[in-house]
Amino acid sequence: MSLTFSRRHLIQGLGTLPLATVLADPGLARAAAGSLREVTLTTAGDRKVTAALAVPETTPAPAVMLIHEWWGLNDQIKAVAAELAGQGFVALAVDLYGGKSADSREGAQALMQAVDPEAATDTLVSWLGWLKTHGKVTGKVAVMGWCFGGGWALNASVAEPVDATVVYYGKVDKPAEQLVSLQGPVLGHFATRDEFIDEPMVASFEKAMAQAGKPVTVYWYEADHAFANPTGGRYDEEDAALAWSRTLSFLRETL
Repeated sequence: MSLTFSRRHLIQGLGTLPLATVLADPGLARAAAGSLREVTLTTAGDRKVTAALAVPETTPAPAVMLIHEWWGLNDQIKAVAAELAGQGFVALAVDLYGGKSADSREGAQALMQAVDPEAATDTLVSWLGWLKTHGKVTGKVAVMGWCFGGGWALNASVAEPVDATVVYYGKVDKPAEQLVSLQGPVLGHFATRDEFIDEPMVASFEKAMAQAGKPVTVYWYEADHAFANPTGGRYDEEDAALAWSRTLSFLRETL
């Protein structure tokens, strides 16, 4: 049996499992992540960056750019990209840490604080341009991120218009004058017990979106920050599954 044949059937088997099952098992997440292909790009700022690409069986297809949590581009985020490809989307998991990742809060904090906003914007805008003109993409592109990546998903959509944005408990404290550049609707998933991205911040965001005349849908979950991450202690299986189903419906409707 060829390696290509084995890998294809392995990924097909993973596709029959719930996403949470794959993400919670390091071996399964590693296997799903292994189905992605590394791609490189020279940005508008003349910097070489990398990302992980997952392509569905049928193309051209709409695309989703994924932005990782403060942990970095790990197997978990790549496994979500593999799941999106199984759902019919071209999925690109970008890397804002230059190949580094963390497995401790201290390490993640250091990596996050080391991110240069100008360089990160250059990376994200360049990848969005790459996706929009990719031969396997219809031209429709969405951005999705979690926590650190959720805030950057919104930043990317402000900097480079896309068709849809999904924010999982990310920083959304932007004024209306910045949000006017958004092109597509925004979907937000937030947690009532989140001490970082709290209800006053989200309420201000909704008000600013209304002032900018931009559509936004916000869902609240009786949960903690990072409730959608099966590898963390704050994981809420029911709410994570509900948020994921809402995300897929939103992407299908907008893309």
